[in-house]
Amino acid sequence: MEGTICSAQLTPEEERLVIRDITIAAEAQCKEGDTFYLITQRWWQHWLDYVNQELGSYANNGTSSYGSHYYEASSTAQKRPSVIDNSDLINEATSEVSNVGIELHDALVEGRDYILLPQEVWRQLYGWYGGGPILARKAISSGSSQTELAIEVYPLRLQLLMMPKGDRAIIRISKKETVGELHRKACEIFDLMVDQVCIWDYYGQQKHALMDNMEKSLDDSNIQMDQEILVEDYNDGNGSTYSRCLSSVQDNGFIEKDSAPMLLEPSRSSLSVAGGLSASKNGQFLASPSSDMDNFQGTNGMGTRGASVGLTGLLNLGNTCFMNSAIQCLVHTPEFARYFREDYRQEINWQNPLGMVGELALAFGELLRKLWAPGRTPVSPRPFKTKLARFAPQFSGYNQHDSQEFLAFLLDGLHEDLNRVKHKPYIKTKDADGRPDEEVADEYWANHIARNDSIIVDVCQGQFKSTLVCPVCDKVSVTFDPFMYLSLPLQSAHTRSMTVTVFTSDGSTLPTPYTVSVPKQGRCKDLIQAITNACSVKNGERILLAEIRGHLIHRFLEDPLISLSTIKDDDHLAAYRIPKKSVDVVYLQLIHRHEERELSSITSSMVWRPYGTPLVTSISRGDVITRGDIQSMVHKMLSPMLRYEKSSTSLRSAAACKGTRTSGSCLGSGTSDSSTEDHQAHRTEASTKLPLHMIDENNVYIDLSIGEEKTIRVPSSLSSMRVFVDWSREDLQKYDTSVLENLPEVLKYGPAPKKARSEPLSLYACLEAFLREEPLVPEDMWYCPRCKEQRQASKKLDLWRLPEVLVIHLKRFSYSRSNKHKLETFINFPIHDFDLTNYVANKDSSQRQLYELYALSNHYGSMASGHYTAHIKLLEENRWYNFDDSHISPINEEDVKSAAAYVLFYRRVRGEDAFVSNDLHPSIDFSDNLQRI
Repeated sequence: MEGTICSAQLTPEEERLVIRDITIAAEAQCKEGDTFYLITQRWWQHWLDYVNQELGSYANNGTSSYGSHYYEASSTAQKRPSVIDNSDLINEATSEVSNVGIELHDALVEGRDYILLPQEVWRQLYGWYGGGPILARKAISSGSSQTELAIEVYPLRLQLLMMPKGDRAIIRISKKETVGELHRKACEIFDLMVDQVCIWDYYGQQKHALMDNMEKSLDDSNIQMDQEILVEDYNDGNGSTYSRCLSSVQDNGFIEKDSAPMLLEPSRSSLSVAGGLSASKNGQFLASPSSDMDNFQGTNGMGTRGASVGLTGLLNLGNTCFMNSAIQCLVHTPEFARYFREDYRQEINWQNPLGMVGELALAFGELLRKLWAPGRTPVSPRPFKTKLARFAPQFSGYNQHDSQEFLAFLLDGLHEDLNRVKHKPYIKTKDADGRPDEEVADEYWANHIARNDSIIVDVCQGQFKSTLVCPVCDKVSVTFDPFMYLSLPLQSAHTRSMTVTVFTSDGSTLPTPYTVSVPKQGRCKDLIQAITNACSVKNGERILLAEIRGHLIHRFLEDPLISLSTIKDDDHLAAYRIPKKSVDVVYLQLIHRHEERELSSITSSMVWRPYGTPLVTSISRGDVITRGDIQSMVHKMLSPMLRYEKSSTSLRSAAACKGTRTSGSCLGSGTSDSSTEDHQAHRTEASTKLPLHMIDENNVYIDLSIGEEKTIRVPSSLSSMRVFVDWSREDLQKYDTSVLENLPEVLKYGPAPKKARSEPLSLYACLEAFLREEPLVPEDMWYCPRCKEQRQASKKLDLWRLPEVLVIHLKRFSYSRSNKHKLETFINFPIHDFDLTNYVANKDSSQRQLYELYALSNHYGSMASGHYTAHIKLLEENRWYNFDDSHISPINEEDVKSAAAYVLFYRRVRGEDAFVSNDLHPSIDFSDNLQRI
């Protein structure tokens, strides 16, 4: 569209009235599918200045369509804007495989970077001023009830991988588009025939789900931003595409897609017209300070008065568990719960250049009120995260972060936003000069309060006594510095516990899990050696390690130099005792499948799905084997799981050894005079053919239950051959395959075992290590005022003044130039009666310094991939709960302690006030207050 209509003949006031009238008309007709246009905030603000200059000091009475964007006009005349220039919204970087056209910068924020205009408003402005680029976006249904409208500023960006050629492409497509439309676009991009292509939900280099429901939306299919889509071309003349897709589903052991995504798309912009109005589906526009579509049902009094409050979860927006965990701990701090539910706005420091002009405090306060409102509908922290990212770009996007680093920034930001000191005085510190510590400490604290006075200081800040001694002249320097939290060092763990389940290929024993200790920075050869020793591997045997995912073997860990750091705590490992052969071998994998009902199918049907843990044996590549030989191998591997009365004694003996072990004491036991009878029973059962089949290297289906004399060609180019056993109900009555299920994780988090608790590292020991005198590191030398030189002084910290709420950070993450890792050390921290009396250097205080734990942030997993949760004690119930994003569940107090504890929150216990309820006004419905703010 060209700017053919010139508005030079219109006055600024006439332009304003034209746009106002068009906006009012657009508001009344807004619906799903309407087009909106982005315009840079910079240009829009210039135009507002221009059209409002004739109004003088215009007072907005709330009836204007432009909401909060009207303000007191400047007294100087404003020039008419030049052409619309949206170039600062455009990301100039392009990809060689991109098919998306114009790309926006990531993490643009509505109201700060751009404004959304209805189509009619854009057309009028574009006709007057011209310019561009034109950035059109569609309105889509949003919210849990799908009755709200939102502008999809960032449509899904999908990475297409076309196989078998390996070509790649990147496209943008609306999340409301159907799978069929994605299928059509993929065929168009790669020039493929529509009826010869299957598309798959694909990540981690694995097919996850066949996308065959062409009417289903991408949103309902749980397709996420930057996700990979596999486009598979079956155009080779070998059968129909759909039947071959189904065959691929079965042969690859298809498993249903997990419903909980790890990453979500960047923040959607809620529908906003002319910079300050949100819209509902019926076209009625409402002025809204938040426009949080995700919380459409979150704060409207979902629940009754008197119902338990404080048990509301936070939605995970995509790797935001670190933020959710820390927020829940702060929200359930009694002093903060009281403060932010009262009128805290009068304390906001709107002029503090070190703060966020009150926006962070307002966003946190609004979020806290939602979390303390009645009802348990999970709350979306999206508005809070948007504000946070604006002032702390390091927390923008959807990467995982350290919850302690986030907590430190949040506390500091809230302090600056709520600092009661509007003008900080300059204060020159004085040297102690032999004065009493009490006098100097009070002087330092008074100077600190003169510049920093907020609810954060009142609740969370304490005071160190820091003593430096020059090693040359013995000059002593004493200062008293404030602190917000204590970061305590942990004893470095040099070993790691790993649990691996051992399976035999000769049917000699049932699967048995072993827990072994290996070097923290060790390699696979260390783990193999530890398992070999633990289960007493025979001379003619060796250990084959495998990682199990989705009831299939994900990879064999044959390279002895693979670092153990690549094996995560939540992985599942199996170790197979196989014959030690010098010749080239092929691994025969026995994959178990059972029938499950296919719920997604229109006509409910039964499908075969993998379950349990695969079994493995080895075959020499040069051997000639028959179908009967494979039947015999499988019967041999399954023999310990046979159900029959003659071997009940030996089975009970074997079952007694099923628990986790650290030695192989049970192996070999149970051999008795009944062994001959057992062997005869095995032979009797082995005469029954099992329903086995396989797919050879030419993709040919082979039924192994017939033609036992027929030979099988051992693959010449593959390292493994898969054999599937489809367990019927009748066969499962003969075999107990339950021992193949519930493969344990490498490291299961939970209460530390009794053995580990016999001599655990205590929190007191960590505190003593933190307060211990030690020399400064060479990179942090101290300038001695007496020597007039940099000196490596000795430093001693003491606690002088303790806060009402003591936050303790356990330094689990270790960094060096060569690597980084996490310390899994279990810390025995007190829940009650954490007594710091003897650690406070200020002896004038006669009160005992007792603290009680009320919250902690946990970190599970490793540096590369982990998850945060929070344990919170609801004080009015005197009960502990686990806050795992949106999921909340009660836990026992003894389960609070674990090796995952990361940040601890203690509150002071006073003799006359040992219990203070978080619930200040149980009869007030806070959702009413939220509507008034």
